[in-house]
Amino acid sequence: MNAPIPDLAALKTRLKGVWSAGDFGRIARSYEAGAAEFVADLNIARGTRVLDVACGTGNLALPAARAGATVTGVDIAPNLVQQARERAVAEGVRAQFDEGDAEELPYKEGSFDLVLSMFGAMFGPRPERVAAELIRVCRPGGRIVMANWVPTGFIGQIFKTTGAHVPPPAGMPSPLAWGDEATVKSRLKDGIADIRCKRRAMTFAFPFAPPEVVEYWRQYYGPTQKAFAALDEKGQGALRRDLEALWTAHNRATDGSTRVESEYLEVAATRAQG
Repeated sequence: MNAPIPDLAALKTRLKGVWSAGDFGRIARSYEAGAAEFVADLNIARGTRVLDVACGTGNLALPAARAGATVTGVDIAPNLVQQARERAVAEGVRAQFDEGDAEELPYKEGSFDLVLSMFGAMFGPRPERVAAELIRVCRPGGRIVMANWVPTGFIGQIFKTTGAHVPPPAGMPSPLAWGDEATVKSRLKDGIADIRCKRRAMTFAFPFAPPEVVEYWRQYYGPTQKAFAALDEKGQGALRRDLEALWTAHNRATDGSTRVESEYLEVAATRAQG
């Protein structure tokens, strides 16, 4: 159990500002193919009621809708919800997108057959509340499937590198704990009949070199944008050098572009019957 957060309302406002900053849709496109593959592997049947928690711009919700599911996406950032709606219209698929908090989902108990979250619900400041909500809105016998960055993976290292320059908010537990199998199993325990975890990899692909990738993330990825904004010129230079070194060290491309793999934990749980 995490310690109480001194000023939860202020933290929530700050987090909403972080995820509303920049243009996360541009970042999400870099792993859109991997997200679609994640959904395809779930073999979602037509008519399945799906909830995508912290849906962003719809990387999971839209492929699920194309598979014939009845899809709802929810996210704390209104601009991302709007982008998801616009994508659904542009792609000719039906899906509902709502503004809402993963810790207080605006849906009745047991409303969904499948509850998903990819790199989203893991950022809720009260993980026990997030876990309880994921379970609550899933019907008995339904599935909860998450993709969570692991502490040792590339994105985990991005977070740690950034945190060394700009410490995370006081009282905020590390989102990377959701990428630890033992921790996840302790959180998704009550009301769960079965839970299984496996390591997978997500590929980020950009048509430019690591220094340009860092600048791209500084412009469009809310957490990175906010981190740079919190530093003076010297601090920004130091953060940029560390991030460029990290992207360069992990880059698998040899043609001037950037291709980096980051490990994540796939979590698949089944809500108990009754």
